[in-house]
Amino acid sequence: MRSHLLNDTTAEHYRRSVTEGVERVAAKLAATDRPFTGVTVDALAPRIERIDLDKPLHDTAAVLDELEDVYLRDAIYFHHPRYLAHLNCPVVIPAVLGEAVLSAVNSSLDTWDQSAGGTLIERKLVDWTTARIGLGPAADGVFTSGGTQSNLQALLLAREEAKAESLADLRIFASEVSHFSVKKSAKLLGLGQDSVVSVPVDHDKRMQTVALARELERCREAGLTPMAVVATAGTTDFGSIDPLPEIAELCSQYGTWMHVDAAYGCGLLASVKYRDRIDGIERADSVTVDYHKSFFQPVSSSAVLVRDAATLRHATYHAEYLNPRRMVQERIPNQVDKSLQTTRRFDALKLWMTLRTMGADGIGQLFDEVCDLAVEGWQLLAADPRFDVVVQPSLSTLVFRYIPPAVTDPAEIDRANLYARKALFASGDAVVAGTKVAGRHYLKFTLLNPETTPADIAAVLDLIAGHAEQYLGDSLDRAS
Repeated sequence: MRSHLLNDTTAEHYRRSVTEGVERVAAKLAATDRPFTGVTVDALAPRIERIDLDKPLHDTAAVLDELEDVYLRDAIYFHHPRYLAHLNCPVVIPAVLGEAVLSAVNSSLDTWDQSAGGTLIERKLVDWTTARIGLGPAADGVFTSGGTQSNLQALLLAREEAKAESLADLRIFASEVSHFSVKKSAKLLGLGQDSVVSVPVDHDKRMQTVALARELERCREAGLTPMAVVATAGTTDFGSIDPLPEIAELCSQYGTWMHVDAAYGCGLLASVKYRDRIDGIERADSVTVDYHKSFFQPVSSSAVLVRDAATLRHATYHAEYLNPRRMVQERIPNQVDKSLQTTRRFDALKLWMTLRTMGADGIGQLFDEVCDLAVEGWQLLAADPRFDVVVQPSLSTLVFRYIPPAVTDPAEIDRANLYARKALFASGDAVVAGTKVAGRHYLKFTLLNPETTPADIAAVLDLIAGHAEQYLGDSLDRAS
């Protein structure tokens, strides 16, 4: 069994195995003509269930053959131009190369004596990102597993900085379309169910600052502590960007921590054309970025950044076997001192390889392309009487629904849109997402693939309309 350990004596085995796997995936990518096969749970589950994990195949080729049957054949391929659903981006090749390197070397980014150069590379990328944001010379941060963890850590810091006598007195303010992780974080941090105040949004799904000011004043009058305002730069449902400068002013006025959830909108930090859309982010106390959303990185690659490095002390614990206090005096850089995680992958390497190969402008140009595509998609929807589109895009998201010409019952329209999404997924021809707006069911395109064209969008809209019309026709037949 030692022949399977990666070391100096098995380097050639490693090369052959990885090459064989890469060739399989490359062949699959080249042959993929739709984002999904349409396989059902009932069809796929038995294939996996019948595999006896206690009876290994002892052959890489046989394992890859089996993997084709249980995974590769039916995987949902985000690189396909008609995958239009969630915040999943196609990935750039330098980042995939970085993934291969970091997996093989297997550095753990918690302490210097486990990562050395990896620690310094991550710190360099944190400095690069905080400079792009404009957080100032005292800024710092750390890579995380994703936006949910980044938001949790930011709100932990905000809770500790608030210095409230009672957790029950703390309030967090976020828009009604903010990410669910804000409420989840509040629960994990021991705050009450009413600790998150939902602030109304305007027609463009941006936080209403007049309403925020009213809620902050109400909080102060009640003798409560406004712990944090979470502004969103790219909401999950609409890609909307809250008015960051105005929110920053209110946070300054009320002495409140300003956190910007830019998990989606962080691509604008590299944008060649649209960077000004997140002006005001430089005034934040903390920022969440997900490179695996709009920097075209493989999952996972995220970070939480802070204006004042000293605030990261609230996540610091020392263990004699790992990061004893003396190491601080010895100026030994241990990233675990800043992180909620202990063992942590060298995910920063993927972004490093990308920047050193493509440059920030290369990333920004790709993100600008999908933002431009969203504008073209909005124009198609706005001009098509079959569809109702909610808002003009701020980033690359379109929320809309099919409106049949002869049906006025909102519930029936809801069912037609739900059916269209389900039928489209089952066909495998395209994958789209869904959400609710004012209690009604809508469909959603999240455009993160520069290879997607307006023709792809138009074709998928025709497919959606066709499925919805089929449902309504069948429904009418059943009713008669």
